Amino acid sequence: MKVVIVTGSGRSGTSSVAGTLKRLGLHVPQPEVEADESNPRGYYEPLWVTEFHKRLLNPVPVRTIDTRPTAAEVAAAAVTPEVEAELRDWLTGVVALGEQQVVVKDPREFWVHELWLRVAGGLGIEVSTLTMLRHPTEVVRSRDTAYLTQQSGSFRRQRETANVAAWVNAAFLTEQATRGHRRAFVPYADLVSDWRSAMTRAGEQLGVTYAGPLDAPHPVDDFVDVRLNRSQVTWDDITVSPVLRSLADRTWVAMGTLVTSPHDEAAVTELAGLQAEYAAMYDEAAAMASDETQAQVAAVRRQLKERLATKNERIEKLRAELKALQAHQT
Repeated sequence: MKVVIVTGSGRSGTSSVAGTLKRLGLHVPQPEVEADESNPRGYYEPLWVTEFHKRLLNPVPVRTIDTRPTAAEVAAAAVTPEVEAELRDWLTGVVALGEQQVVVKDPREFWVHELWLRVAGGLGIEVSTLTMLRHPTEVVRSRDTAYLTQQSGSFRRQRETANVAAWVNAAFLTEQATRGHRRAFVPYADLVSDWRSAMTRAGEQLGVTYAGPLDAPHPVDDFVDVRLNRSQVTWDDITVSPVLRSLADRTWVAMGTLVTSPHDEAAVTELAGLQAEYAAMYDEAAAMASDETQAQVAAVRRQLKERLATKNERIEKLRAELKALQAHQT
């Protein structure tokens, strides 16, 4: 049995490629996350998997995309024998269905990829990954266009900086986590412009077979549409520092090399160096923002203290009213 895990930064086309794989004959464990206004064509995510990752990662907390270089370590520390047993039970049920090729899509998975490899390996399941690649400017704008429109310039800059940094961090950690097995990297632009070529290459890299020929007409033709690539933006539309922009651009180029050669040694070495550069940049930014962070923590504590005082006052008032009522009744 083969499990193809679809990952990649949110809004990078993971739903589109998972839906494509389903139409090419791979099985998506049911039930799936329902389509909504944000993604009317569907998510193609097994509902159990998304809820599992939320239960595991939200309390830590680790976000779907997270700027912290140590976020994967934080996520790994949350894995317990009970968590591992829970995943094993679910995967055992999937195996029992008898499907030979299964697709599991959830952008959160890369945080705990070692968990999936360990549990799947124990069940004799071969794991591979398909990572979607989309330029960070398009991902950031696709994620936050509506939300940021009404925000101040300062807030927009902070949000866009954080999202670009999180994209960079996710690229490093995804590449690092998936080095030990079959993997494919598919640019979103390739998928929507010529899905047959993109998926033929990915299928060969992953060692999966598709149900029937890819000749036209094909159900994927009606599903993947070039018009889906709406967020075609550039750095001129995003407000980030030149240093972060340079790092993101170099990361994008190195990740692009992996499209045709998923284990290219030069690209892997380049990404490791960029990852170290990002870690140093993050530490410096954290140090510069330490006073701001402490001020925000102090402000939250003051708010909580004020709310607690107000609550205590209301409790005392109610007690006094209750005492007066009891006295009146007697």
